[in-house]
Amino acid sequence: MSTNVLRTADGWWVVRGERAVPVATKAVTTAELLADRAAVREAAALGEMGTAVADLVPLPPVTTPCRVVAQMTNYRSHAREAGAGGDIPTAFFRKASGSVSGPHDTIVRPPHVKLLDYEIELGLVMGACLPVGTVVEERDLPSYVAGLVLTNDVSARDVQLTRTQFYESKSYPTFTPTGPYLALLEREDFAHLLNLRLRLSVNGGLRQDRTLADMIVPPAQALTVLAGFQTLDPGDLLLTGTPGGTALKAPPKPVEKIAGLLPPALKWQAFFASQERNPRYLHEGDLITATITTPDGRIDLGEQRTLVADTDQNAQ
Repeated sequence: MSTNVLRTADGWWVVRGERAVPVATKAVTTAELLADRAAVREAAALGEMGTAVADLVPLPPVTTPCRVVAQMTNYRSHAREAGAGGDIPTAFFRKASGSVSGPHDTIVRPPHVKLLDYEIELGLVMGACLPVGTVVEERDLPSYVAGLVLTNDVSARDVQLTRTQFYESKSYPTFTPTGPYLALLEREDFAHLLNLRLRLSVNGGLRQDRTLADMIVPPAQALTVLAGFQTLDPGDLLLTGTPGGTALKAPPKPVEKIAGLLPPALKWQAFFASQERNPRYLHEGDLITATITTPDGRIDLGEQRTLVADTDQNAQ
């Protein structure tokens, strides 16, 4: 069974039911904690005792600075909404680790962003170095991935689309809520990954709901492709894509064909005018809740609850 670990300002905790036991470790970073798994096991052996989880204020269980890499369009349902036909090649982009925030921290929308979107994603936390050129088979996955986290790849779509700028549009502070738990996996847990269900709601309305079975490129294959050009180290984070249900969707094919006849400036103007009428984008005061779990609870990454707020322009 996986072991859920929580991080607070006071250190690391092992979660058992509604209680949390402090981990007797000097680890400050996620990488250091992963190197001290013996201390985690000792805390886990104490059972359901200690402090009430509800009394703890969780920090992101992935410490920064670290590498934050994300897969593009990696769920079939999301690919269909994006207008892509069939399976598409794996592609990656980077996010600034300064975007990582706590699981209940407020998501702050910059004043120039109008089209703020959500993307629930399963995060893989590396437990060992992945050198360039590594080939990762399914059986090798436990040798490289230490655990899983729940993440939200918040996106400023108007920045992303007009400038083809993934790095900026997804890297503002608070744009990667992470946690609450780091689920440290045992080897036998990896056989249950495809049963993980990702669910995200806005103000109580369900927006995204898919299992990993909807993935185009599963984790082992994704790590192999990524290792073709990128080294990863313990504590680094790979976001593995989002399922369908985001606010952004490709226009219907007839509309897309007509738009293709317009000059680029007019095409973008028409597109963003239609997007601004889309009520599914995030606004100040919206509450996002997200969970990732298997049906039997064998792996449960906890619940994120994040409010959306606009930047106080007077504070600029």
